[in-house]
Amino acid sequence: MAKPGAAGDAVPPDILAMSFEQALAELDQIVQRLESGRVELEESIAIYARGAQLKRHCESKLKQAAERIEAIVVGEDGSVGTRPAATE
Repeated sequence: MAKPGAAGDAVPPDILAMSFEQALAELDQIVQRLESGRVELEESIAIYARGAQLKRHCESKLKQAAERIEAIVVGEDGSVGTRPAATE
């Protein structure tokens, strides 16, 4: 079995081009299809793999957004500045 992050786990260009919302919507559709139990085994495996790629893409988008968030801080001397916000 391939380790996470291996070359075979690369996120395809069509997913990389998606917004967070688009990827999340497709991931939701995949979850619904898998939960319905009406998908053949081979197709289940294929869409599960795509779901994993979509999940990684969504996580990456969230991480990028968190890194861009800054908190406004007021120093002891009254000066105003920013610092990275604590997101966890």
